[in-house]
Amino acid sequence: MSRTALPRSRRIAPAVAVAAAAALTLAGCSSSSGGKKSDESTGNVSAGKATTPRMTIAMVTHAPSGDTFWDTIRQGAEAAAAKDNVKLIYSNDETAADQANLVQNAIDQKVDGIAVTLAKPDAMKDVVAKAEQAGIPVVGFNAGLSDWKKQGLLSFFGQDESVSGQALGTKLNSTGAKHALCVIQAQGDVNLEQRCAGVKKTFTGKTDILYVNGTDMPSVKSTITAKLTQDKTIDEVVTLGAPFALTAVQSLSDAGSKAKVATFDLNKDLISAIEKGSIQFAVDQQPYLQGYLAVDSLWLYKTNGNYSGGGEQPVLTGPAFVDKTDVDAVAKFAAKGTR
Repeated sequence: MSRTALPRSRRIAPAVAVAAAAALTLAGCSSSSGGKKSDESTGNVSAGKATTPRMTIAMVTHAPSGDTFWDTIRQGAEAAAAKDNVKLIYSNDETAADQANLVQNAIDQKVDGIAVTLAKPDAMKDVVAKAEQAGIPVVGFNAGLSDWKKQGLLSFFGQDESVSGQALGTKLNSTGAKHALCVIQAQGDVNLEQRCAGVKKTFTGKTDILYVNGTDMPSVKSTITAKLTQDKTIDEVVTLGAPFALTAVQSLSDAGSKAKVATFDLNKDLISAIEKGSIQFAVDQQPYLQGYLAVDSLWLYKTNGNYSGGGEQPVLTGPAFVDKTDVDAVAKFAAKGTR
């Protein structure tokens, strides 16, 4: 695949994101279990409206099994697939080498397009190149903002994790927090590391990093509890995903800590926690939109030669804050699993 194979306009990313977001009203779907390694689906939405020939798109992520954040991404992808007359093959593995094998499987199946996350860019570089050499267009989403152009991907959909971390750090400055604990659930994940680095850059107080095993929630809880028990000066816990924020609230209780909790990412339980006040706020990157745009962009490329972001700029889906001032507006969508 050559990125210069077709003419392309050079519209800036925000304009593309706004235009594409309008398409979200076309469809919605329900979530399946986050524990599946691989599945073929078109979602349980109304029949697709496109009259273009049926095509097959593979979505390959680094999602750990059971993480509800990825269910939301998948719902967006399935909604776009249903609208675009696309057969969607979804697969995931948090181990970089195994994720690369899943991309190779997609290549072997001669799919029409691949949407992939680049949480460990170096591990994915060779297999992404193989897909491009096979003439399969590839787009990136969620993870890989710093590497998508280097690896020759058509487009990228997600947020700038460094910017989102800096935004959270700045917001903490207005809360009176003095000592933050940033909890990373997967050491070495580029997105997660950038978030905490961003927080540390702009937060004027002290920032500590705590690594936990995100695949073992009881261990996450005990590790955070131990840290809070050990250091009573921690007055803010920053987590990088909704399930970890909810677990951190339990850790506060166990440790007898008066710290507050802020987080990245949403789910319906997290929304409820914001409404009740046990979570201060969340940074929303709109995962449904990421999944939707990733699939829809490949359909647009195959049917009309379009490049989202002009092939030069990422399409940013965040960051935005959700707190008590706007949580009610988001809650109805979170209840459906689309925010």
